[in-house]
Amino acid sequence: MKFRIDRTDGNARACTITTAHSVIQTPVFMPVGTVGAVKALDTADIVEKLHARIILGNTYHLYLRPGDETVKTMGGLHGFSGYGGSFLTDSGGFQAFSLSQHVKIDDDGILFASHIDGSKHHFTPEKVLEIQYNLGSDIMMVLDDLVALPATPQRIKESIERTQRWAQRSIDYHKQKQAEGIGRTQNLFAIIQGGTDKAFRKRSAEGLCALPFDGFAIGGLSVGEPNEAMYDTVAYTTPLMPTDKPRYLMGVGTPEDLVENVARGVDMFDCVMPTRNARNGTLFTHFGRLNIKNTRYAHDDSPIDETCDCYTCRHYSRAYLRHLFRAKELSYFRLATLHNLHYYLSLMRKMREAIVEGRFDAFKKAFYEEREK
Repeated sequence: MKFRIDRTDGNARACTITTAHSVIQTPVFMPVGTVGAVKALDTADIVEKLHARIILGNTYHLYLRPGDETVKTMGGLHGFSGYGGSFLTDSGGFQAFSLSQHVKIDDDGILFASHIDGSKHHFTPEKVLEIQYNLGSDIMMVLDDLVALPATPQRIKESIERTQRWAQRSIDYHKQKQAEGIGRTQNLFAIIQGGTDKAFRKRSAEGLCALPFDGFAIGGLSVGEPNEAMYDTVAYTTPLMPTDKPRYLMGVGTPEDLVENVARGVDMFDCVMPTRNARNGTLFTHFGRLNIKNTRYAHDDSPIDETCDCYTCRHYSRAYLRHLFRAKELSYFRLATLHNLHYYLSLMRKMREAIVEGRFDAFKKAFYEEREK
């Protein structure tokens, strides 16, 4: 992987990441393709209509179904899905923790029961890398010990210490496998933990950033803490991270979250919000959120957003989309998802342009002013 900083404006960064499969310009939002597919879309939608250069897949879900060995025999995620851009796969630890009713975490890994059939499985730092080697993702995440907030200081301390040990095992194993010719084009990111406690964040960041990872993520946020606490934690953590490697904020979030955290030096984001909200009837616009279920749109022949040039806004009215939603027509999910993801990806491109042109502060001010009209 190659990484280049193209321009900075304050703490905001415009960078270029080059993997074996695509060139990614940051700041970037990664659509979530949990099981190797973005819900309601096909590969042509992702490539031709959204121009997304990287999407996220989930190690836990792909391991359970269809199985990472199956994906490997089908040419990895790229061959299996037909998507030629980059894949980032998370470690699956969060899903093992959150979806299973019976979870046991110890220093060796995470023992969990499948949410599909109750079968028992054991994720270790090495096991999740083996799965991701089979998936063939461009960026792999290490197994970390995630803590839901609020949490006791003792639990957070335990989390960062275990995450550090697992990270060391992961990087050692990855270097060993690369020496054997496995995973040579795959990149490994570590995950900084520590809740909203600055001392714990500092300890976690310093320990992990001393190791030769290809990039670093901020994990364990947007898990119940107030937004301002999340912003403060990111603002404190990014200066502790290397400037010459990608910075990824996991599982965040709203358009406002993206703008605020780009301002704090983050390069990469993912979240299910645009796709999940689309399916539930909430659409994102330059003036805020629009609930397509509202009766006021029953005879509204305008597009979702007059300023939007996505496929949906160019072809369909609010009235028609409301009708599709109420009729439970499957085409609604595709059209709404296309719009929401187009909005997110366009927002990232506009932020990049503002950073390159040295006007990010003005962009941020205008972003909020439009929402107040």
